[in-house]
Amino acid sequence: MSMEFIVKVEESRPASDGKPSAGPVYRCIYAKDGLMDLPAGLESPWQFLSDSALKNPEGKMLGRRQAIDSKQGGPYVWLTYKEVHDSAMRIGSAMRRRGVNPGDRCGIYGSNCAEWITAMEACNSQAVTYVPLYDTLGPNAVEFIINHAEVSIAFVQENKLSSILSCLPKCSSNLKTIVSFGNISDMQKKEADELGVSCFSWEEFPQLGSLDCELPPKQKTDVCTIMYTSGTTGEPKGVILTNGALMAEVLSVDQLLFLTDRVVSEEDSYFSFLPLAHVYDQVIETYCIYKGASIGFWRGDVRYLLEDVQELKPSIFCGVPRVYDRIYTGTLAKVSAGGGLKKKLFDFAYNYKLGYLEKGIPQEKAAPLLDRLVFEKTKQALGGRVRILLSGAAPLPKHVEEFLRVTSCSTLSQGYGLTESCGGCFTSIGNVYPMVGTVGVPMTTIESRLESVPEMGYDALSSVPRGEICLRGSTLFSGYHKREDLTNEVLVDGWFHTGDIGEWQPNGAMKIIDRKKNIFKLSQGEYVAVENLENVYLRCPLITSIWVYGNSFESFLVAVVVPDRQALEDWAANHNETDDFKSLCKNLKARKYILDELNRVGKANNLRGFEMLKAVHLEPHPFDMDRDLITPTFKLKRPQLLKCYKDCIDQLYSDAKGLKA
Repeated sequence: MSMEFIVKVEESRPASDGKPSAGPVYRCIYAKDGLMDLPAGLESPWQFLSDSALKNPEGKMLGRRQAIDSKQGGPYVWLTYKEVHDSAMRIGSAMRRRGVNPGDRCGIYGSNCAEWITAMEACNSQAVTYVPLYDTLGPNAVEFIINHAEVSIAFVQENKLSSILSCLPKCSSNLKTIVSFGNISDMQKKEADELGVSCFSWEEFPQLGSLDCELPPKQKTDVCTIMYTSGTTGEPKGVILTNGALMAEVLSVDQLLFLTDRVVSEEDSYFSFLPLAHVYDQVIETYCIYKGASIGFWRGDVRYLLEDVQELKPSIFCGVPRVYDRIYTGTLAKVSAGGGLKKKLFDFAYNYKLGYLEKGIPQEKAAPLLDRLVFEKTKQALGGRVRILLSGAAPLPKHVEEFLRVTSCSTLSQGYGLTESCGGCFTSIGNVYPMVGTVGVPMTTIESRLESVPEMGYDALSSVPRGEICLRGSTLFSGYHKREDLTNEVLVDGWFHTGDIGEWQPNGAMKIIDRKKNIFKLSQGEYVAVENLENVYLRCPLITSIWVYGNSFESFLVAVVVPDRQALEDWAANHNETDDFKSLCKNLKARKYILDELNRVGKANNLRGFEMLKAVHLEPHPFDMDRDLITPTFKLKRPQLLKCYKDCIDQLYSDAKGLKA
């Protein structure tokens, strides 16, 4: 490897004592002399807000659109840094009056808004650990998290109050205070009061506190947040992140932008729509607070997302593949609607600029005239001011990434990370075009190596190094809350095993190529624990085997199914179908019958919408060892199944998309 963007800091390790071989340890070129250290005296993210409020008290901090009516939004209305700082101080002081002390846990439940951030900062001010609560982890997740984390106070969006109140009979041994983001009715207060829980509106609660309360001392090693994330068994895992880890992540983002792009300042604004309950958005918003930038929230309805962007005109935009794909298809549709000549001009400009980017010319110098004449309109899709685009949560399709780099007139960095790594642990360098299709290089707080996975055929020591991505550094989590067993499974000899399979590229960038465990994300960012789904679908008496497939470039699941011969032949006899078994497996009516029955079983077992199957291929031959599709203990060999059925899978996706259109 030419290793243009990484440096080797440790040699590879051969396989021994039952441990697989591991490749060399690498760091980003910008951390070649050592991983980034936190400056002395920086102990808590609270310092980011208090410093920015001191430096720029009247600067815009948190903004929301006031609704003119149910569909129309007015201009953004802003709270200043001083207003948010003082509000967080009062709320923090009120929490202490309610008996919430440093190290106690506070739940925050709701969609992105000023109250969410203010509650988070109130926790930071008092060294209280905040715990995001959210219901996309499945039924009873909120109740599970409140009890597991021993949450004693919760800040809750108005429309989530009823669901939190319904949990109370099973949670009130810990939870003693509920604060609404807005109002709370007398009826709701009475209902909670009967269970020994006090409720307050957003107006009432700060009145319990004061501005001149003394703040407790804070340390880098304090637990800042416990973020719950999907587990393969269905029970969420609480990822423990310290003040030090979160601050190091923020400063590493700043360092990389300083070295490779333009630094963020008070002049910048960020559009907040990715869930604050996830680490990705939380880190970026904390970074904006550190730099004194403004944060504008969307109205929470996907129909108005791009309209809110137009109003805010952000300079920083963090997206996920699904959103970028909408921008890509929308822009192409507009270009085509402009007629043949406009399309020819666009294509010429596109290829001309792409040629310059491929030669390594930076974005702003590649074709400034074409940017003004042709791409100015496409730039307007995100408001016209964006200069930093970030993508995460799932892989960005290469054609979409290329399109955005050419037409958005902005740098674009695709990143990779996990809750356990405080969000981003790899990032592509914005103006380095050859990093398209990769997740780039390790952040300046992280060292990485690949570990061989012999059972999947991945060798970290081969000429094209492939294996499980392992991480070491200062932005890693401190373990899973109350789950030492799970912590020890993934933290081995100081290395965090991500479960993702990567491949080093010749320039030192990392490409994600597979997943070691059978849990993956769909393109909209939802996790799918595929073995669990197969076990549910196997309850359908019409089938004997099933392999469910999905990937991060698609938004839905498909499956290859071995039907029960007798059941299918009985159906055929009842429906005057005279085909033999092999032909029945190709019969469209038979396929629809089995698909419907599988989804009926899924529904009966409370599977969520994205866990349902959109299409199935019926396979007359059982999965067997002769074709290397199963292990001697009948476990599915997923890479081999994909190899065997790749054409079928491609056809299923193609057909299902055709039907959807």
